[in-house]
Amino acid sequence: MAGLVRPRHGRMLGGVCAALAQRFGTSANTMRVIFLVSCLLPGPQFLLYLALWLLLPGEKTATAAW
Repeated sequence: MAGLVRPRHGRMLGGVCAALAQRFGTSANTMRVIFLVSCLLPGPQFLLYLALWLLLPGEKTATAAW
């Protein structure tokens, strides 16, 4: 199983919602709606998003085998 990485395709801002959607087997749009609704509740959701954006590695492109 691959680790949690931000995909190169299908992301809007940083790819955090797309990465979480891949991890939990849902669509990226569903994860985005969940995030936006959670922002209506008190808590550090925006800071968590920024932290995940900084900490999650980006998906690497495929390189030619030598």
